[in-house]
Amino acid sequence: MRSALLIQRWYRQYVARLEMRRRCTWNIFQSIEYAGQQDQIKLYNFFGFLMDHFTPASSERNLISHIFRENEVFQDVEWEPYFCYKSIEVPDTYAGPHLTFPLTVNNITELVEAFKHKEQLHARFVLQLLGETWRLLRVLPNITEVSTCHSKEITICGDLHGHLEDLLLVFYKNGLPSVETPYVFNGDFVDRGKDSIEILLILFAFQLVYPNDVHLNRGNHEDHIVNLRYGFTKEVLGKYRLHGKKILKLLQKIFSWLPLATVIDQKVLILHGGISDTTDLKLIAKLERNRYVSALRPPKCRQAVKSKGPGGQYSDGEGDRYSAAGRRRVRSLTHSNPATARHELQRRSLQAYCIRTSPNVEEELRERRRWAGLSASYERIHDPISSDSDPDSGEVLETDAEEWKQIVDMLWSDPMLQDGCIPNEVRGGGCYWGPDVTQEVLNRHNLCLLIRSHECKQDGYEFCHNRKVLTIFSASNYYEVGSNRGAYIRLGPDLNPHVVQYQASRSTRELTLRQSVGRTERSALRALREQLFAHKSDLISAFEEYDPEHTGVISMERWAVAAETVLHLGLPWRVLRSQLVGCSTQDGMINYNDWFRELALMDPNKELAHTGLLETMYRHHSNLETIFRIIDTDHSGLISFEEFRQTWKLLSSHLKMEISDKAISDLALSIDFNKDGSIDINEFMEAFRLVDCSHAQILDSINEGLTPDLQQPTSPS
Repeated sequence: MRSALLIQRWYRQYVARLEMRRRCTWNIFQSIEYAGQQDQIKLYNFFGFLMDHFTPASSERNLISHIFRENEVFQDVEWEPYFCYKSIEVPDTYAGPHLTFPLTVNNITELVEAFKHKEQLHARFVLQLLGETWRLLRVLPNITEVSTCHSKEITICGDLHGHLEDLLLVFYKNGLPSVETPYVFNGDFVDRGKDSIEILLILFAFQLVYPNDVHLNRGNHEDHIVNLRYGFTKEVLGKYRLHGKKILKLLQKIFSWLPLATVIDQKVLILHGGISDTTDLKLIAKLERNRYVSALRPPKCRQAVKSKGPGGQYSDGEGDRYSAAGRRRVRSLTHSNPATARHELQRRSLQAYCIRTSPNVEEELRERRRWAGLSASYERIHDPISSDSDPDSGEVLETDAEEWKQIVDMLWSDPMLQDGCIPNEVRGGGCYWGPDVTQEVLNRHNLCLLIRSHECKQDGYEFCHNRKVLTIFSASNYYEVGSNRGAYIRLGPDLNPHVVQYQASRSTRELTLRQSVGRTERSALRALREQLFAHKSDLISAFEEYDPEHTGVISMERWAVAAETVLHLGLPWRVLRSQLVGCSTQDGMINYNDWFRELALMDPNKELAHTGLLETMYRHHSNLETIFRIIDTDHSGLISFEEFRQTWKLLSSHLKMEISDKAISDLALSIDFNKDGSIDINEFMEAFRLVDCSHAQILDSINEGLTPDLQQPTSPS
């Protein structure tokens, strides 16, 4: 009996340690992900700053102005002939699926089977399918009303993020969409994964065949600006080199027409992100959703261009439930409440940044130009009085700002445990809302449950707010193989959600719990080491503040404080020190110079170290790639030396740092491998990814199924 109790106690401690490691790993992944989203929004806000305050003729403004005009290039009546697919011939050698319209179930079955075997749909059929989807979405309301019946359940899926294997597994377990098996897909179909376009084509095809039984909500990643950073733009251009630009432009239009929410039996609200204390479904039902091609920036009002929206279409039948005669005024877009601030962060939320009024815009502009090293010929500041001459100028009306806030909250917000509603400064957009806000919004609209997605959960789902809010996430292995399960919901007439979990990776299912946690943990620590290495200069400066005598040694406590001060990731650094700090510690002290060498991250381009740009490139890798793809207006994947220089000038202005023309020129010449005067974006970005050399052997052993446990500390802490 005593032996059994000892074994039981040991096992409980063992499981508790594994759970602690799993949660710590999760915090690392999520903190790095949200920091990237903050950087994305900060960069886009910087572009908006240029658009709002620089003259229309300025060079840096012209570089990025086209990304703000995507909803103005063509009127609706001009889209169909521009994207005519009939001129595109399908060669006899094409062995992939053929689509006929109107689509049939057999067409979709053939399409799904082809994608299973890594076949590609021809661009002619892609454009034709997207065109039909666009025509259908234009007649759908902002809020889709769905009813259950006694004989069937509705299936709700969360984020898929390009994970085709998860979608196929859901279909295998739950059945293909049909009249008997209706589905709601709750946004974020694209980005991060490698099969985003295939997921879109499958979902659009099913929606065309079953328009009353397949419903798609928009997510925050159904946004062409977000796609520049997180991989979807690159994926489409790589798979459809000849017609990729047309496909992307049509998808921008389609994303703007996706419905914003779904309501089941007038009781269950399904939307991607969340709500706020000002969420108004009546206002959401009336707004012109297609004006918000990107949810990251409010649309400008123009008297000459008026977009025909779906407002009148939504007032019939079920849509009357959310219609309203007028629009309510709000005090601000910020959710600001200093008394209830969650914690101090240096970065502002999306709404707070965009409505911020600078005490002296002219001084800010001069400072930006000085850092960018721009020509004095562009020193004239945009005069607000002469805004009529600027095609991108215009006021943001209060009603537009209110609508924009509603959309941002729906796509970007997250729940929190505390009551109240505060800016979501961790993501940079939307808000955090508490149980009191959930109860108030549900009561006001006579609802009983809110189903949302937007957040990866370790088990694929999570209840909160007294089980009034249910988060569902359908992309398993999101951060790393084994990092999380996927899940979907079955909802019957009793409106009691039944959650089904799954794991798409067979290799993960074969691992023990210890192996799975160890594998995921190593991946998270590798990502964190990359962050530390990319901030090496700032970390050394922070360490030296605690080391005035330049001994090269500081205490572990000060090491933890300095790491958080520089990276702002909100991680338990003292808990992580045994994994991040090895033999460079002694008696609770750390030699930080030796520690950096222990990180064992080799930059693959040591010959370029003299340029002084390497650390900037590693730290702002994603921002740099985003700017490259914005400047590459023809989506060729190539940019000239001058465009390369302009990219770095934009980045230096955004970061408020000086980068010399000589350093940029040296860098450009060193990576022009074929000496043709142009730079391949993909080759350039791959050339400057960090390589974790010290763990190459470990990763090889993982691939062979020999996963050791590296959790034990290598030295006393």
